[in-house]
Order: sequence, then structure tokens, then C-alpha cells
Amino acid sequence: MKIAVVGTGYVGLVTGTCFAETGNKVTCVDIDQSKVTKLSNGEITIYEPGLEKIFLRNLKEGRLVFTTNLAEGVKDAEIIFLALPTPPGEGGAADLKYILGVAKDLGKILSDYKVIVDKSTVPVGTAAKVHAAVAENYKGAFDVVSNPEFLREGVAVDDFMKPDRVVVGTQSDRAKKLMSELYAPFVRQGNPVIFMDEKSAELTKYAANSFLAAKISFMNEIAQLCERVGADVDMVRRGIGSDERIGKRFLFPGIGYGGSCFPKDVQALIMSSEEVNYDFKILKAVEEVNEAQKLHLIPKITKYFNGDVKGKHFALWGLAFKPNTDDIREAPALYLIDALTAAGATVSAYDPEAMPNVQKTIGDKIKYAESQYHALIGADALIIATEWSEFRTPDFDKIDADLKGKAIFDGRNLFEVKFITDKGYHYESIGRH
Repeated sequence: MKIAVVGTGYVGLVTGTCFAETGNKVTCVDIDQSKVTKLSNGEITIYEPGLEKIFLRNLKEGRLVFTTNLAEGVKDAEIIFLALPTPPGEGGAADLKYILGVAKDLGKILSDYKVIVDKSTVPVGTAAKVHAAVAENYKGAFDVVSNPEFLREGVAVDDFMKPDRVVVGTQSDRAKKLMSELYAPFVRQGNPVIFMDEKSAELTKYAANSFLAAKISFMNEIAQLCERVGADVDMVRRGIGSDERIGKRFLFPGIGYGGSCFPKDVQALIMSSEEVNYDFKILKAVEEVNEAQKLHLIPKITKYFNGDVKGKHFALWGLAFKPNTDDIREAPALYLIDALTAAGATVSAYDPEAMPNVQKTIGDKIKYAESQYHALIGADALIIATEWSEFRTPDFDKIDADLKGKAIFDGRNLFEVKFITDKGYHYESIGRH
């Protein structure tokens, strides 16, 4: 099958590469000439485990090509995926200008039937808006389908190649047939392709991410309560996670969620609800809890240093919002950096992948260490903000040698409390004693 993917960001590049991996001919379109040149030359532009290998293989085989020319990119495609940014606009609502702009352009160049697929996360009613935008200039037959992505950064290739489910919003039999053929190789083990109307598909994506965000904020509130009553949140997590109605995942407390999806999608669903005069109280609380949780370690750190961190130097392990990605959007580490530096402290940070992105964003506001241990040199305390695997079992002899202070503030509960305190450290984590 011939496919076009418009937009080569995170979702677009993973989508295009994975479709090419099953033998489709995929043309990816982007207005950024520099990015298109890099991708065409085999230089991958995002960090995602497992992606580069199949990207290079399909580029070499000619199944994956890149262009800045929209008309050229979609000319022979049977299905056109729109994987474009939907950043928060005024008040938090998703900004559809990129999607609707491309839809209008498509209306000027289409000459035969196409299935146009909204792959981006979009509010309810977007498929109808895209259809109207295309129809302004094209009077032929076409369908607009909602096909939300459910990719987790760090395991996106596995999520795409072996999905739990595929959600397709369309009421067109012709579009349904093409989408069924396209996804058949991905659901051979029996996981469902769930067909529904377009509005339900659009809402499914927001509902899924908002529910997961709610689980995280709920556990962070439980952790807050544990700290006040002397309970252990890890024990509580295990106790409730064994209930199959609740499940074990997304119950780990920490210093809040970040990334490109949860914050934006929670905010957008709140706004969509307000547009139809519904007050989504739970999600407002989820958002409020998460914003506060990002700074949960700051009072603990300040208290340890007798109310003043001015002149103190901190080692920070982790900058990405989660491990196995270089994504720093809404990363809790950045909030910690802002709070510490505003109070007169200095920070030396290490992250396996995200340091270049942080440096582009905040420049030399902090120091960037060449290793996790190099970051410790001269530091009065260590702060852990991202649960990279290499941070879980560090060389404590090196920590003892390099870290000036004997304090660790763990925002991801990587270590057992007794293990660290027995080593003579002042150790604070989330919801444990």
C-alpha cells in the first residue's frame, strides 16, 4: 500500500517507519528542509529505542522517503496521515492551525479518492473540521478518519508494531476496508481493531491519557498522605495494584508527570468540556496536584539545609521527563532547576540523552556533566529526577568518593530506604520513611 505521512515529528516518524517495516511504500512530508535533508541522509532526528535500526533498513530499501513537496508526497498515496503538532492554544485548547492548514492545501491538490487520517491528538469534532477544510476546494470523493496513536515514549516501536488495540473512527465502509487492510499485519495475534464513529475515537485518546494522568496524581496524593501518617506508599501500591480492577501500572509515585501528551491532553479535555458547559472537576484536580508535585522535593531540600540553599551546589540525575527518551517537555527536572537556581543554588546535571535539548532550552543556567559520577563532584546533595536504569544500581563507592554531602533526595524512589540510610546518607523519597 502507498501511504503519505504529513509531519515528521515524534508520532509522524514512528508511524511512517513502522508502516514501511511491513512493506508499505511511505512518503513522509515536512516543511522543514533541514530535517528532510537529515532524514533522507539517514540521520534520525529523535531518540527512540529500536527506531533507528528499522528506519535505516527501510530508507535503504526505498520504502521510506522524505520530501518537502506536499503535492508530490500525497500524489500516489491511498491513505494520508496527518501527524502534525496540536500545541495548547489560548486557555489550553488544542491549536488546530497546522492540521487545518494542511487540510486546506490538500483540497487544492487532490484529484482522486483518498483516506485522510487524523493521527494527531485532536479535540472532538476535528474530523468534521478537516473534512470541511478539504471540501472548500475539492469536490471529489474522500473520507476523513480519526486514528489516534497510543505510543509510549521509550517503547513506541513495540507499541506500534504490537498494539493493544487500534482505534479507528469512521462511518465509511470504503475507508474501513482500507484501514483494515493497512493494520492487518499489526493485529495478527488477535488484538482488536475497534471501529467507532469519529467523535468517539477522538474522545477515546483524551480519555485514555487523562485517566492515566489521574492514576498518577492519585498515587502522588496517597504518597503525600503516607508521609504524614507514617505509612509506606510502596506497600500501599502493592496492596491496591494486586486488585485486577485497578492494575499495577501507573501507580508509582514520584515528582509528577510531564512530556508532550499528559499535560497537554488533560488541559485540552478540560477546555473541551468547558466549551460545552461541563465542569470536569476531577481533571482540574489532577492538573493541580501534578503541578504541585513537581516541586515536592524542594521543601525537603530546603529544610535539610536549615531553610537556605543559597550557595549550595546540587548534583541532578535525570533531565528527561521519563527514561528512554530525550523529551524534556514539562519535565519535572526543569521545575526543580528553576526553583533551586532562583534560591541561589547551582546545579550540575547528567542525563544519558536529554542534555542537548536542555542546553538549547536554558543554555548555561546549569553545568552539564560528562557522566552521572562527574555530576557529583563538589555537590552538597544528589537529586534524582528521572528513573534511568543506570541510576538504579550505581557504584556507591564512587558516590561516597565524589559527593561532598551525604544527602540524597530521590524523586523516583529508586532505592530502598534502609539500604541507603545504613550507608550513612540522609535519604528522602516520595511517600516513604
